Amino acid sequence: MKVLMLNGSPRANGNTALALGEMKKVFEAQGIEAEIIQVGNKEVRGCIACGRCGQLGKCVFDDVVNEISQKFEQADGLVVASPVYYASANATLVAALDRVFYSSNFDKTMKVGASVVCARRGGCSATFDELNKYFTISGMPVAASQYWNSIHGGAAGQADMDEEGKQTMRTLARNMAFLIKSIALGKEQFGLPEKEVHAWTNFIR
Repeated sequence: MKVLMLNGSPRANGNTALALGEMKKVFEAQGIEAEIIQVGNKEVRGCIACGRCGQLGKCVFDDVVNEISQKFEQADGLVVASPVYYASANATLVAALDRVFYSSNFDKTMKVGASVVCARRGGCSATFDELNKYFTISGMPVAASQYWNSIHGGAAGQADMDEEGKQTMRTLARNMAFLIKSIALGKEQFGLPEKEVHAWTNFIR
């Protein structure tokens, strides 16, 4: 079993990375492989709605987005972590996620998702909600913790002093591991939920 973790911070060793590190230790103790990909320091352009992904099966721009998509397809869960900028996620991460979720055509149903946010002070809840929307539009169960999945720290390393935040990360990882294992057992016995043909409806007909 494997979890893919995306660090949306431009700092590879900052407070967001510290939060992911707390989770990674739990995943590995649970026998789940965890890989962290640094996204926030990459050059990632936004989606241009060209539609070429429908023909190619991947994004026309061959950058970290296609790397993430390949690894995401093989993973049982996805953790998306971001610092808070103006009560929202890092724009580089958002651009990557828009393109990953739109351009990849593999079935994401029952892959477990979790978002993690890090802020000096405010804006965590808005960013948390923003990131969770990628999971809920894709048939992905969202893992929960003992509190909203946030950790606090401004200067590098300050999140290490947020004991409740670190505990929230560890609890999240344990709950996510349980969900991944439970879903694997359920798929063996029951398979995936039956799907209907998508009924696409526009507001203007």
